Amino acid sequence: MSTNLIDLIKGQLGPSTVSQAATQLGESESGISKAISALLPAVIGGFVNSNAQSELFSTVKDSASSGVLSNLLGNLNGNDSVISKILSLIFGDGDKLAAITNSVSTFAGIKEDSTTSLLNLVTAATVGNLGRYATEHNLDTVSFGNLLNDQKANLTSLLPAGFSFASLGLGNWFGSVDAEPLNVIPEANQTPIVDVNPTTPVTENPVVTETPKIDVTRSGTTHEIVSDNDSGGSIWKWLLPLLLLLLLGWFFWKQCNQKADVVPVAMTDSTTVVTDSTNTAGDTVAVTRETTVVTLPSGKTLQAYKGGIEDQIVTFLKSDDYKNANEAQLKDRWFNFDNLNFEFGKAVLTPESQVQLDNLKMILTEFPDAKIKIGAYTDKKGDANTNLKLSGDRANTVKSALNSAQVVEAEGYGSKFATVPAEASDKERESDRKTAVRFVK
Repeated sequence: MSTNLIDLIKGQLGPSTVSQAATQLGESESGISKAISALLPAVIGGFVNSNAQSELFSTVKDSASSGVLSNLLGNLNGNDSVISKILSLIFGDGDKLAAITNSVSTFAGIKEDSTTSLLNLVTAATVGNLGRYATEHNLDTVSFGNLLNDQKANLTSLLPAGFSFASLGLGNWFGSVDAEPLNVIPEANQTPIVDVNPTTPVTENPVVTETPKIDVTRSGTTHEIVSDNDSGGSIWKWLLPLLLLLLLGWFFWKQCNQKADVVPVAMTDSTTVVTDSTNTAGDTVAVTRETTVVTLPSGKTLQAYKGGIEDQIVTFLKSDDYKNANEAQLKDRWFNFDNLNFEFGKAVLTPESQVQLDNLKMILTEFPDAKIKIGAYTDKKGDANTNLKLSGDRANTVKSALNSAQVVEAEGYGSKFATVPAEASDKERESDRKTAVRFVK
């Protein structure tokens, strides 16, 4: 599994998903985030380590058309038979699943029921991305297995600090530094050791007040580890307190002479919003948005923000306003993306944007007669020609990502429609930076 594929899976489990899962499960966002960070390498490792690669491949590939990524949070209830089958194939039906949920719950400080729900969520994200990748790249069973095996060396590095596959009850997977537990012989069955070293008596140093430690080697010989407690004591006994005293003195001196802190100003790109490129609220504090289930004509559902682009588009397409509208009336009716972002200063989409792109593709499939145009906009700051080119590149990037004949045009408008002065704050100019779609007839 290539690194960008792992990043894509992580993208499905970004801050938006964490926030919504925390709300649904009644847990803290930090606890949900910690649990996901431990579950993701465990699930990917389960795929790599499974002996049922052929059955895994067919199940994963079939999931590509099931829309599993469009309703990730729906998997929290554990009712998806495909996800249950996958978990059985990669972990079995016995003690491994129980060990994973118990360990992760303790690590993240959340309920075991919540961890079980998150395991379903993480598995669904992995299955959905693997299925899509396998379909888009025409993988067969062999190439699918090779794809998984390529990641063995990277799995341990995905684990959060202080965590291991052994702590998950999964043994010494893929070169983990954890040693396998030793088989301990019960004391009643041990053979007593008599006269281990009869010719060399153990000599105690009179200064030592505790029982000396005896190190027994596998060859059966012994040697004594004698504490080196000379009467003068270690140099650290007086050097360490002195160092601590010096550090305390330096700290109080800094406090007494401290000037007002200067808050560094983050350099921002005039055409990029690092967090939410279409969020016009400009809030610097994360706001939990309400989610809703959007129902499509076929009965399929997708998870989206209430009042977000998916909700607006489906409502509009079902309405008489759309059915009776002509091109002139549609020309000025744009729908802004609210969970689509680009890398700083580039026309490269972030992995988190894939969720909304997948939702839009699913909507277009349900409304085959609908056709759309992509528009990208910048604020007034910076060179107008540079802004125009960047917005055009970004519009075309979104068009390529949707990869649909129903996307008939993409255009960048630069700062042409920007209303906030270039001298305004970055927060104020945020409303001018957006990517949007409109329908065409």
